[in-house]
Amino acid sequence: MNDPCLYLDETKAIAVAAGQRILQIYNRSFTVAAKEDGSPLTEADRAAHELIVARLQALTPDIPVLSEESDENSYKNRAGWKRLWLVDPLDGTKEFIKRNGEFTVNIALLENHRPVLGVVLAPVLNVVYAGCEGREASKEVPGERAQAIHVRCYRGGKATVAASRSHAGSKLAGFLHSLAQAQGQPELIRMGSALKICLVAEGAADVCPRFGPTSEWDTAAAHCVLRVAGGELTDLSKRPLVYNKPSLLNPWFMASGSGDYDWTVHVDES
Repeated sequence: MNDPCLYLDETKAIAVAAGQRILQIYNRSFTVAAKEDGSPLTEADRAAHELIVARLQALTPDIPVLSEESDENSYKNRAGWKRLWLVDPLDGTKEFIKRNGEFTVNIALLENHRPVLGVVLAPVLNVVYAGCEGREASKEVPGERAQAIHVRCYRGGKATVAASRSHAGSKLAGFLHSLAQAQGQPELIRMGSALKICLVAEGAADVCPRFGPTSEWDTAAAHCVLRVAGGELTDLSKRPLVYNKPSLLNPWFMASGSGDYDWTVHVDES
């Protein structure tokens, strides 16, 4: 198989083009529909999906593309895929609708159930996070050279926790309470979309717990960025998340930096 880093620059360009298309819609009035599961869908989701799929198919005709907005994603069709693109054309549709800027374009390349290339673009914030196996993870803003990013090592004390802006719940509250009792009151950063995981990747947060439903396309790109930056994204049994499973839903997870601190001791799974 080809070196996944060979596709990195073009993948970033595709994400940027999709982000520009999203912003054209973001900056005017738009309608919001509902999917079968009740989650919101806008014309920006579909426009970004169509652009990304077309560009990826032109770039790598032999690699299938699975997007959140794909019409068909049955395991029967994708079970034999050893390599595929996994895409969330607009991660954080609720943040898009609220117009708070905390939404992203996520593009990941998977090999044998793990992400080996990941690009996360935040169109409004004008930032691109990227990583692929064999290179350093990076953060890039317009007009500046990409800067290498690395996780930080947590050794105890006041922690910085990145958590969902739109999905909180009692499990997160319990986690924060337990952590505060053990290590002191943590700093809490509320953020939408895959940006939470990217905060851990760049060393701005120590951990990002998620105690609720997510799908593989929500995490794959940021997972790669995080791992290349020195961190990991694991389930509550400390096993790295895997992708292109029969079910595209993720288990609850922890995205964390380096160090051997056991964040799961603060999780009540009852």
